[in-house]
Amino acid sequence: MVEERKIGVFVCYCGGNISDYVDVEKVREEVAAEPGIVVAKTHMFTCSDAAQQEMIKDIQNEELDGLVIASCAPALHKFTFRGMAERAGLNPYQYVHVNLREQCSWAHTDDRRGATEKGIHLVRAGIAKCALTHPLNALRIETQPRVLVIGAGVAGMRASLSLADMGLTVYLIEKEAHPGGWALQAGRMGPEGLNGTAVIAGLLQRIQDNERIILYPQAELIEKAGSIGDFNVKIAIKGEEKISLNVGAIVVTTGFSPYTPNDGEYGWGLAGVVDLVEFRQLLAEGKLEYRGKPLRDVVFIYCVGSRQTETEISPQPNRYCSRYCCTAATYTAVTLHDLEIEKKKTVNQYHLYRDIRTYGHYETVYEEARHGGALFLRWEPDNPPVVTEADGRLLVTVQDTLDGGEELEIGADLVVLVVGMEPRENEQLNDILKIPESEDGFYKEVHIKLRPVETVIDGVFIAGAAQSPKTMSESVASALAAVAKTGGLLKKGYVDLEPLIAQVDTDKCTWCGECLKACPYGAIEKTICGDKEVALVIASLCKGAGPCVPVCPHDALDIEGFRDEQIVAMIDASLKEAFV
Repeated sequence: MVEERKIGVFVCYCGGNISDYVDVEKVREEVAAEPGIVVAKTHMFTCSDAAQQEMIKDIQNEELDGLVIASCAPALHKFTFRGMAERAGLNPYQYVHVNLREQCSWAHTDDRRGATEKGIHLVRAGIAKCALTHPLNALRIETQPRVLVIGAGVAGMRASLSLADMGLTVYLIEKEAHPGGWALQAGRMGPEGLNGTAVIAGLLQRIQDNERIILYPQAELIEKAGSIGDFNVKIAIKGEEKISLNVGAIVVTTGFSPYTPNDGEYGWGLAGVVDLVEFRQLLAEGKLEYRGKPLRDVVFIYCVGSRQTETEISPQPNRYCSRYCCTAATYTAVTLHDLEIEKKKTVNQYHLYRDIRTYGHYETVYEEARHGGALFLRWEPDNPPVVTEADGRLLVTVQDTLDGGEELEIGADLVVLVVGMEPRENEQLNDILKIPESEDGFYKEVHIKLRPVETVIDGVFIAGAAQSPKTMSESVASALAAVAKTGGLLKKGYVDLEPLIAQVDTDKCTWCGECLKACPYGAIEKTICGDKEVALVIASLCKGAGPCVPVCPHDALDIEGFRDEQIVAMIDASLKEAFV
């Protein structure tokens, strides 16, 4: 059967990422002699336009019915090469990808001969699998032109307006009584000086004027069924009234929660120690006093709740950078300075930081804060500032690394903790949608570069600070990316899904239900076949992950593209000697 196939093998140098540690030409030479191989070539970059055009010619001239490409991780270029195969007239599911970079060259940088030998084994296994492929067609599903947006903060509101502009019906649900999220409490926002409440009021008015958007405040998602393009969802309003909706996609923009310091963390719990949210509200009210006492000295402590190390006070540290905090704090310094001028009073500002990350154009905010009189002092994480009380005021002790490590004592009327972002608690929503979370607890995209707002749940997208800490402009940008993905999915009226899913052998199946228990997507149900009950795979829900296969006591399940016979053939091919 293998000898009857006409397979082409193309091995990539990856610009040295592979060829520096693997003898690529030796790999090509060894696999060229395998049964069924009619073309075996190498390229500096198989993903380049020139290489793709050459492969298209080889596929057409040699009438290839199988294709093996050995290069970098399939997550990067699987769809690139599928598209290339399709343009050449080859069924894209008769292409097999071999990962020679992450699984071989980068894993064995100290053993060129061993890496080369492993590379030969991997490519031979790919050839064996390719020889047992057959043409497949994508699963086509009609889509509904309606979208559910969960969370009516800036990202959710902006996404809803753009989706409506595309002609889609939008159901926007918000857990709180008032839409707007944390922008309602932001006050003056930099660097443009916009007022958060005014921004929300403008967006809300546009939403209320748009007949394609239906806003449900105090509403939560309580049920989800169906699949990409055709979800049946149920929402509860004020915990009582229940409404059923049919949508083609779901966009999750549930936002974040500001970090709440632990007792004793940088003096948290002492009178006069506040977080940045509270201090910005104080400035929004035009006050230069706190609890009736005028402000003369204010100390800002950065990286509270971000870039933490495990300590007794922080047993579960947030190791990530919250990105927005430095800009928010430095812009608060500018706002405070402007209020000083307005009130004709002077407030001394001390900003204690680990690293300033006002990246991009926000660097101008940092410069403006410095020119306005804010004093910046740098501390090391192994010697953080200590906040105590002394003589009726707060006392901040810090070792300034910019001044030779001298220890300074700063008296303060107010200590402002610049808190970071944390994932919002969405336990009920997580149970319903089952979106994977990153190590940091935020919702996780499929790929940070190639599929940044998509989730493994087809038709469910994430945006804004629900995905990771972001500034407001970054949240809007990700919301518009989710809009583009959603619009591309729904506007054409159909979606094509992977056919690499579970298959049931009804002759072997006796329906024990073990496969349903193992499936994390609920993609299996019981049905009647002839005179017995068997398992039925719901194609639109199945991801081809395969946990159902090993639990079947009758070996009645297989995954298309990873069938038992293919796996066995790959193992057998790998057992051959690498060098002849």
